[in-house]
Amino acid sequence: MPEGDVVHLTARRLGLALDGRVLTRSDFRVPAYATADLTGRAVLETHSRGKHLLTRIEGGLTVHTHLRMEGSWRISRPGQGTPPGDVVRLLLANEEWQATGVRLGMVDLLPTRQEARVVGHLGPDLLGADWDPGEAVRRLSAAPETTIGEALLDQRNLAGIGTIYRAETLFLARLWPWTPVGAVDDLEKVVEIAQRLLHVNRERPNRVTTGDTRPGRNTWVYGRAGRACLRCGNRISRGEMGQKPQERLIIWCRRCQPERGTG
Repeated sequence: MPEGDVVHLTARRLGLALDGRVLTRSDFRVPAYATADLTGRAVLETHSRGKHLLTRIEGGLTVHTHLRMEGSWRISRPGQGTPPGDVVRLLLANEEWQATGVRLGMVDLLPTRQEARVVGHLGPDLLGADWDPGEAVRRLSAAPETTIGEALLDQRNLAGIGTIYRAETLFLARLWPWTPVGAVDDLEKVVEIAQRLLHVNRERPNRVTTGDTRPGRNTWVYGRAGRACLRCGNRISRGEMGQKPQERLIIWCRRCQPERGTG
């Protein structure tokens, strides 16, 4: 699933194509909004909230989309062909640009004043202008028995982290993923690392967490399972975290991130 940095960059691309321009075409290809028509309305602004996208439309409306696992927004010139089959969920176009939402996991049209219905549950946005590390720490601390690995993926605690940034954050913090939140000595440091990683990658098409842009060396542990750790040389481990069927991939180094009390 795309993480906060990718969604942030997607919002920027959508904004450059749509913001400030009047829609000449809108085509919702989801049953709930099949008759909705935004033609003639201007797009006011587009921004991200964690992994969610909010496109605000003249007249007090918001188009809410979420990419989930396979979704994407494609920008092209008006009238250019769209992918075949039934993969297109939404099309928004003006005289200069066409934005095609492909395999979007969520599509909603709602009053802007009711945006909390779709994003109100989210914790502080790691890439938001109102980012609040203290609130993120407070939310994480509210469930001290939860593993730090699971807590970081819970978007109600802080919004924007996925499996990639979870793995990289925990590696840099030298934390075993199954450490209970209540046993983490410095939650502020963990939150700061996560925010810094997303922030430096927010405008990059290719993610880098090590400072080394060479292929195979751009991340510390993610994508490196079974290979040598860049820091200690130990083999990188791979597993799953979470309760079935919500378990998610976790990558870590057993030497750099020892089980609490064993290293």
